[in-house]
Amino acid sequence: MIRMGVREDLARVAVIQAGSPEAAQWEVAGYPFAVAEVDGAVAGFAVWRGVGEGEWELLNIAVDMAFRRRGLGRALVNALPPGRIFIEVRESNAAARALYEASGFRVCGRRRGYYQMPDEDGIVMELQK
Repeated sequence: MIRMGVREDLARVAVIQAGSPEAAQWEVAGYPFAVAEVDGAVAGFAVWRGVGEGEWELLNIAVDMAFRRRGLGRALVNALPPGRIFIEVRESNAAARALYEASGFRVCGRRRGYYQMPDEDGIVMELQK
């Protein structure tokens, strides 16, 4: 089940985020977010922010390792608000790029040296929902 996140979910979201080193480490509090629940437990989340009229930036999406490969990531993408949605992803993060492409995102740019430790380009992707 996908639902909007609430304050009580933040501790579990932090655990999932910390256990996902490939994911961005954004502070979720203060942004809209959705959570994926499995058997009443938060198993994943997506957090975004508005960047313009009808435009959103997906700040982070992560699923607990024990619940991956069950369609939760795609369900979280589908739960994002309608409009133009952008995300930057590490060039080497093949799993995330495959999820985004399967969800309808298309590459629209590159940010050279966007990531550190290690230095890596960010691939900018866009989805029109």
